[in-house]
Amino acid sequence: MGIKLEVNGRAIEAVKGETILTALNRNGMHVPTICSMKDFSPSGACRMCVVEVEGRENLVPACSFPIEKPLKLKTHSPRVLRARKTNVELLLSNHPDDCLYCERNGSCELQSLSEDLNIRERRIPGKKSPHKIDKSSPAIVMDLTKCILCGRCVRVCEELMSTSCLDFAHRGNELQISTTLAKPLNFSNCTACGQCLIACPTGALTEHVQFPELETYIHDPGKTVVGQYSPAVAVSVAEQLGYRPGTDLSGIINAVLRRYGFDYVFETAFGAEVMIMEQARIYDERDQESQDYPLITSSCPAWVQFVEQFYPELIPHLSPLKSPQQLTGILVRNWFTRLKELEGKDIVSVVISSCTAAKSEARRMEMTHSGIPVIDLVITTRELARLIRFNGLDLEQLEPEAPDSPFHSAGTAGQLTGVAGGEAEATVRTIYRQMTGKDLAPAKLHRFRIHRSYREMTVKAGNNEIRMGTVSGLSNAVALLEEIRSGKKKLDLLEVMACPDGCTNGGGQPLPVDERIIRTRSKAVYDIDNGGSIHTAHQNPAIRRLYEEFLGEPGGEVPRDLLYTTFTKREVLL
Repeated sequence: MGIKLEVNGRAIEAVKGETILTALNRNGMHVPTICSMKDFSPSGACRMCVVEVEGRENLVPACSFPIEKPLKLKTHSPRVLRARKTNVELLLSNHPDDCLYCERNGSCELQSLSEDLNIRERRIPGKKSPHKIDKSSPAIVMDLTKCILCGRCVRVCEELMSTSCLDFAHRGNELQISTTLAKPLNFSNCTACGQCLIACPTGALTEHVQFPELETYIHDPGKTVVGQYSPAVAVSVAEQLGYRPGTDLSGIINAVLRRYGFDYVFETAFGAEVMIMEQARIYDERDQESQDYPLITSSCPAWVQFVEQFYPELIPHLSPLKSPQQLTGILVRNWFTRLKELEGKDIVSVVISSCTAAKSEARRMEMTHSGIPVIDLVITTRELARLIRFNGLDLEQLEPEAPDSPFHSAGTAGQLTGVAGGEAEATVRTIYRQMTGKDLAPAKLHRFRIHRSYREMTVKAGNNEIRMGTVSGLSNAVALLEEIRSGKKKLDLLEVMACPDGCTNGGGQPLPVDERIIRTRSKAVYDIDNGGSIHTAHQNPAIRRLYEEFLGEPGGEVPRDLLYTTFTKREVLL
């Protein structure tokens, strides 16, 4: 039996023990909140969700008030609205007046609340924050003058990502968000996953924008600008351009980038298929039974840095391959330039990615070739949307165009890497071919696509078995690793993605985001695979050409020189 609630004169039913906010949301009643997050325990810090409960003198926070008996509530009484308006005005009292220039203009929750509550002037003057902007990280910019102390970034960093880079420091009027010992972000243990950017309701945490630098290169006649975009970008940028979530705009992206000034446009999915070919060879050379841990993927830069900082003992079990964007970048500089007779030209290599950690990865010494960075600029999906709007093109009038050869993937295996579990699925397809000489029907792996943070599956390949698993969200990865360490789990291949649900929920994706939108993006990637005719990397004619003309055999001398890398233990402040 449920508990009866009367809300604004309307009767609804609640479950004993659940919060008022949960009951209201389930019944289609919206109450504003800033600090509350789905699947996190309530904190009641922002006081934005207060409601009036009959019989109680004070307003109560709906997010943290458990329902134990029938109640009569008012969610939008004059008293409640005055309290919410005062709360927002207090937050605005020392907030910067730079909405016009803020990265979150148009997607700022504080801005939206001000509009909803009809706040049109600053009635409460406050002392401006003296904090300086921290631009030390190549991926994330921290501007504490815009922080409203909701604590969402702290909770995500600790509970969801198990990194604990951010925390509250000091107390009272001096309370603020800080890294360990108040060091700049580049000295912290931040993995640049960008989940704090998604959680932040204001512009206190944003990506390190490189769009202006790209502008300079585009208009320099001495530069040859080469761009590549990841699969997750193609199915998510539509949201910021007025299209239905999940719309695949890959063909339009090609057209827009060329008109903007890119000389060549490629797909990162091509590099992903090269990675799959090499990873399958690495798996084949490994003695699975003698290993305590499975072969663990290394395509996620945030996950790699997390291992280097917190689990250095796992480094020997990481796949020694560079990420798909780095693989595509190195092939551009070493194979494409020969094909197009561009040796000696000043190449500017640009990555368009859903991953903020790719910005940090591009500056890693291990990712340079002869001491020169392979990738010059990394821009996020959000920056791409700005680029498209800046270009002033009517997308409805553009015809889709194909990427440039040779880095145009005719297959769908590389596209799958945009979702959690996609890399493992695509890799197992090629491993299966190595073991049996036959191709695995893609439908055999469809039950691996259930929407869970961890999933596993055993694939029978002749007389062998391939025990594959995927996990997303670093806290989930930590829990799984403990099970593997204790012997409770036994896997042969493990894909790890730092961001929950993988790259479709990367730190550089459009805002706001919810579970429904993430599922829509993932479905779009799976639809691309389901509708394709070439489902494996080893069947892709472009990949075959690459190995025949340039790389030789997977695992050979040329691939090991260009495509493989090393990872080392990192000492950081905790």
